[in-house]
This record gives sequence, structure tokens and C-alpha cells, in this order.
Amino acid sequence: MGDVNGLHHVGHIVRDMDEAMERYRRLGFTVAEPAYPELPGMAEPVGVVNTHVYFPGGFVELVSAGRVPAGARPIPLRVPDDKLPGLTAAVRATAANIAAFLRRFQGLHIVIADTPDIDAVAARLTAAGVGHGGVHAVQRPVETATGTRMEPARYLELCHPGLPAGRVPEGRVGFAQNAPVDDERHPEHANGATALTGCLLHVAAPDLAEVRRRYATYFGPATQATAPDSAQAAAPDRAGVTVTSAPESGGAPPALPGFAGFTVSVRDLDATVRHLGGNGVAFTRTGRQAAVPVLGTTIVFRQEAG
Repeated sequence: MGDVNGLHHVGHIVRDMDEAMERYRRLGFTVAEPAYPELPGMAEPVGVVNTHVYFPGGFVELVSAGRVPAGARPIPLRVPDDKLPGLTAAVRATAANIAAFLRRFQGLHIVIADTPDIDAVAARLTAAGVGHGGVHAVQRPVETATGTRMEPARYLELCHPGLPAGRVPEGRVGFAQNAPVDDERHPEHANGATALTGCLLHVAAPDLAEVRRRYATYFGPATQATAPDSAQAAAPDRAGVTVTSAPESGGAPPALPGFAGFTVSVRDLDATVRHLGGNGVAFTRTGRQAAVPVLGTTIVFRQEAG
């Protein structure tokens, strides 16, 4: 399936944005200052504030539906007048969904795949009978060598029967397409992280086959087997989502199905764990990776291949 390029971003929904930014920075991530969307004609924020941990080709989004932190900056969303009602409805629906996700549990609820052709994705999903809210066009802030500028972006959210618009049972799942920016800048991270590479979805064992089928329809079939028994193998789909049954010994999200965590690659895992330890961060190391629980999710630092 040629319309998926891996993960575009994942979204970690938190109760307290200031606490979340402090925790991520202690882990060694460079975290941008928080911001909130501003729509034409809206005097008040829509209730969602976010910030980002950027990598080349992807990012981690921190999202809160609560208090807007001091110093958060507005991000004006500009669209043609005839598109404004649809965008306003989508932004309000997103705010309501974020609040609902947070009531479900604090943790990872958003997974968006990267695509080079979102119109082809929309057509494919429609042909497969997958509900979605259509393609929305917005602008995104981009850090460049000459400062921040707004660049076009387009996104699509999946819908599930019986749920509010923009939601599937495990959260918000969809696609995004960004126009390329030649001089886009990406920060270095003190922990040596280089890329967002995947995420893990836990489901109840009886639902495993159905959810894997659903994700194969969304993003494409699993790309590799990581266990000898193909019937039980946990393999990532083309967006990097690994669907597996929830462990019986603990570590699963409070509600199923639920995203349990995400993976970032690092240049030197030994240097990463030294950084974590030096900042008083507890971690569990297993071979070529180290896992850290953070505000309802798990971040896995994995040694780059090679």
C-alpha cells in the first residue's frame, strides 16, 4: 500500500501541560513552547492546548483540554470562508474528543499516519467502507532558518459506527499530509532521540483478530513477524502500529482497546540511559531498548539499527 509513509505523529493527552513539559524535558527531549488554535471570529480558545517534540518526518504531540498555560501562543487557523464552518465544527469536535479521552485515561490516544496523497487515502477508505470525516485543509507552524512561518497541511480523521465523529474505539486515528519545506529545522534532543518509529496498541485477546484486520484496512498489512508463531506474531502495520493482546501481568492501558506507548530511535542507547539516570529517571532496560513510564503511557528508547 503506497499511500502510507509511517507515523506522522502520536498524541499524548495529559491533565497538566506544565507537568508534562517538565517530565519530557527531564527525559532529554527538546519541547516547543505550548500553543492553542485560534479560529477567525472566536474570542476565546477552543479549550485545547498542545506542544510538540519534533523529529525529521514526525513528532510527538502533548495535548491538554484543561487550563491554557501562561505564555501559550495562539496559532491562527486560516481557511477560505466557505470552509470555515466545517473546520470550526472539526476543531470543536476534536476538543470534545480530547476531553472524553482524558476522562477515559491519561495517556496515548492519538495516532496519525503520514501520507503523500491524502485524497487517494480518502478514496481508498471510502471504497473499503471505512468511515471518515473527509479531508480538512489547515496551516501549521514550521520552524525554519528564517523563523516561524505557516505552511499548508491537510488531515483526515477516521470514524467508527456508534461513536462521535473523529473517534474510533481506541482514540483518534487518521492521516496527515504536509507540504514539503526545504529549510524546515528540527531540534536536537539531549537523550539522542532521532525519530518516532512506532506505537503499541493493546486489545482484549478475543478482539485481536478483528482489530488487526481493521488496522490492515486502515494502513496496510503487517510488515514483519516478530514471533515464531504467525498466529500470535506481533508485527507493525505500515504506519508502525503494533496490535497485540494486553498482557495479563499488568502494564496495559486502563481501558481496552488502548494505545500503551510509543517508540523512538536513539543514536546510542548507552548514552541515552546515562542521561536518564543522571536526571533521576527510572527505566527498565532490555537488550537494545529502555522503557520509561510517563503520565499514563510508556516511552521506549530503541537503539538504531546498524
